[in-house]
Amino acid sequence: MKTFTAEQIRRWDQFTISQESIPSLKLMERAALTLVGWITENCKNYNKVTVFCGHGNNGGDGFAAARILYTKGFDVEVIVPDLHAEFSEDASVNLQRLKDFSGISVVEFKETAEYTFDEETVVVDALFGTGLSRPLEGIYKKLIARLNEAGGLKISVDIPSGISADEFFEAETTVFKADYTLSFQSWKKSFLHPETGKYTGKVIILDIGLSQEYLEQEESEYYVIDEELIRTIFRPREEFSHKGTYGKAVIIGGSYGKMGAAVLATRSALRTGAGLTFTQAPGCGYDILQTSCPEAMFIKAGNEYIENITAEEDGVYGIGTGIGTHEKTEKALLNFLKSLTQPVVLDADALNIISKEKKNLKPIPEKSVITPHPKEFERLFGSTDNSFERLELARKKAQELNLYIVLKDHHTQVVTPEGKVFYNITGNAGLAKGGSGDILTGILTSLLAQKYSPEETCLLGVWLHGKAADAAAEKYSKEAMLPTDVINKLGNVFGKLNKKRKTSNPE
Repeated sequence: MKTFTAEQIRRWDQFTISQESIPSLKLMERAALTLVGWITENCKNYNKVTVFCGHGNNGGDGFAAARILYTKGFDVEVIVPDLHAEFSEDASVNLQRLKDFSGISVVEFKETAEYTFDEETVVVDALFGTGLSRPLEGIYKKLIARLNEAGGLKISVDIPSGISADEFFEAETTVFKADYTLSFQSWKKSFLHPETGKYTGKVIILDIGLSQEYLEQEESEYYVIDEELIRTIFRPREEFSHKGTYGKAVIIGGSYGKMGAAVLATRSALRTGAGLTFTQAPGCGYDILQTSCPEAMFIKAGNEYIENITAEEDGVYGIGTGIGTHEKTEKALLNFLKSLTQPVVLDADALNIISKEKKNLKPIPEKSVITPHPKEFERLFGSTDNSFERLELARKKAQELNLYIVLKDHHTQVVTPEGKVFYNITGNAGLAKGGSGDILTGILTSLLAQKYSPEETCLLGVWLHGKAADAAAEKYSKEAMLPTDVINKLGNVFGKLNKKRKTSNPE
């Protein structure tokens, strides 16, 4: 799914109005009906809805939704900044329509100073849309601060008031903290970054019928990884195949006291479907690996830490989980990278070793995959002030080095050598545990070994990782789930993918 800027979204609206000969007022009504459809279906235990409407078209959506909600049996109240101020043309029409309903009260902010909102009230934020270009000030800032402290279920229309669709406001700002954001047609970039995404609550994308032609022809460098994209990448196993068909994954990991990292990476590589899986690890991990991962073959690469790395014919390597940064390990890694020509997956201590000197980036084979978390990224490429800046630096470095950067975060970003960005929206806070990154390394190495392209590997890999984590959280909770639970849920995810594939392509 493409992610558009605020300006592109504005043009999308205008294109739909022009090409489909639909009045803008009708499009606003369509958006309002979609909003009301979600609210009536999901807020059945609430009787009262209070809608805060601004002067622009976001407020117009709110006015129209308030009118329709009233006809559905809700007790509705509408609150505006100033009834005598100038409203947008479509908002003015919907405000007048609203006034024709005697059962709906429309009051100004100043009349609500003593209002309290109980737990049975739905508070709807329709103050500012995607066009906001600066932090909230004055009465808006005070109002939002008060609403954030109030009770009730909080819903934002299209985007929480106080954030931009495209950027991070550096100045201290006040933002409506929603439980749900009902956004039209597509994700917004700001929903996907920690500084701004924390205000959205659960994001629900509502289809209001904007032009499919515009969606297909409009260029974007930012995407969300959705199931539709994954179904175009995923390849079910062929019936007439053998272990050689699915490649040779080689995990290079572990050191004394950190063999668990190698185990997790190895087990996830096995669960992701590699035909053959090898683990090169120090001898101190032999018993651990042979016991915990009997399906994988063990190759000794030192005693208590990695001292040498052996080239395996047709092997695809995932390097770094738990290897430490011993000087002999450093030497072995850098020498091995110089001998490689095919893409490799690099994570954890491999990245920490490489970050010691900028020249260490040069031997990394083109089209390789690196998977830094924010601190590892900083060691490699330098510090940034926020995740928006970090992403742009990642785009620059991916293009310079011809690498795929899997920038791990709540919404992990896959950055391609062409500068495209794919946000992953599967996964949850249960992955905020040691070992989660080791699992991802195993998944990526296994997919790359199965001859998925590096880009396909990254997109399918981060999606699988997150989807399995969602299944684990559902069963065990985010707090109690373990990385091993995520590995064990990979089978459920593959099962559903195969089932959907058969359903969409019946024999």
